[in-house]
Amino acid sequence: MKNIIHGGVILFKTFRGGLHVPDHKAETNAKPVRECEGAPVHIFPLQQHIGAALDVKVNVGDYVKVGTVLADSDSFLTVPLHSSISGTVTDIKPHLHTSGAEVTSIFVENDYKYEISEDIAPKHVDSMTPAEIIKVIRDAGIVGMGGAGFPTHAKLSPPKEKKVTHVIINGAECEPYLTSDHRRLLEDTAEVVLGMHICAKIFGLSKTHIGIEANKPDAIKHLKSLNDPKIEVVELKTKYPQGSEKQLIKAVTRKSVPSGGLPVDAGAIVINVDTAFEIAEAFTLGLPVYRRIITVAGDCIKDPCNLRVRLGTPFEFVIEQAGGFVGEVKKLINGGPMMGVAQYSTKVPTIKTTSAILALSKTATVYEEDTPCIRCGKCVKKCPMHLMPLHLSRYASNGDLEMCEKYHILDCIECGLCSYLCPGRQSPLQNIRMAKQKILENRRKQK
Repeated sequence: MKNIIHGGVILFKTFRGGLHVPDHKAETNAKPVRECEGAPVHIFPLQQHIGAALDVKVNVGDYVKVGTVLADSDSFLTVPLHSSISGTVTDIKPHLHTSGAEVTSIFVENDYKYEISEDIAPKHVDSMTPAEIIKVIRDAGIVGMGGAGFPTHAKLSPPKEKKVTHVIINGAECEPYLTSDHRRLLEDTAEVVLGMHICAKIFGLSKTHIGIEANKPDAIKHLKSLNDPKIEVVELKTKYPQGSEKQLIKAVTRKSVPSGGLPVDAGAIVINVDTAFEIAEAFTLGLPVYRRIITVAGDCIKDPCNLRVRLGTPFEFVIEQAGGFVGEVKKLINGGPMMGVAQYSTKVPTIKTTSAILALSKTATVYEEDTPCIRCGKCVKKCPMHLMPLHLSRYASNGDLEMCEKYHILDCIECGLCSYLCPGRQSPLQNIRMAKQKILENRRKQK
């Protein structure tokens, strides 16, 4: 672990590796969150999180309300999908997803009444057991809202032999442009804090930790001013990818997640700021995940902002709410520029893991021909997982999966720093991602 020390006092905690990249947050970090209007039709893809496939629970012609379960599964590693509006189910068919594939989706025509389902009711967390709390979280459809989309109830249900010593709330938000978590911390503090306390209750902990990067001094000051003895605010160095689970755990606890292991192997559970908010709402209001804050930014957005968006809203509608496009858009991204996924259509709908919509011009992106790797070692020096991306990329492009596994390719967190830093404009991350997918596919087949 590496800390920033001045006069013998640790100022900002961090990890070895990584890089400070231009954050581009000034466009939106001081603007209060605005409400995004509901679209005429909302589209709900069944694929909204990591885990088992969902089964449709409604039929064409059904009238649904806010909170109505649209799809669910009996599998443990899954959560239900709820409607974010009231209206009529008009179609169930494949539709373009942010992953680039076509996914079975439920179309709901908005009646703009936003009636709440009769099943929605507050829950009294104080009288609940940990198992009952986790069930409420599962039934509310809560997943990791930071981008991974892992079902939160599964994360909060580690094997009994694993002892959880730290619950860490991830407020780092290290991706450039993104400021939705920053605004959440400032505007919905009480709910975030309650979500933290609920997570601590599950594991019988006396306090939780919240890691916030130093480029959010107002959020750090605000959280500290609460003087809550159950919360420890950890100031982190502004560095990418400080918000990655394993790097955050290293900075906060000084413990390392073992190769091939999970955060709980280091005694830690990491929960995103937005996820903590959703946990609180599941109890105080009884509401499931039906909307989220999305940063809409980039040099091709007329009015960069943070919008509170109901799930299923098409990208094109959200972009209109931010003033629409200006200039020629060369790249549209779901998420941040480092780990996000480029889109080729604005018809895709927002889902639970849509943290940002970025529209960038040619001057804000890089389009250059690849040149050979010059073995400069920049990708190795800055890799936060201490891997050798140049070798992994070569093995991956040659289809040598055995060597990929030997050099721990599955430990790659896909932060994108290797591609960002490469002077030869190589794309090691692209090769590494494809090799990881093949290895995991082979393992599934073997099982």
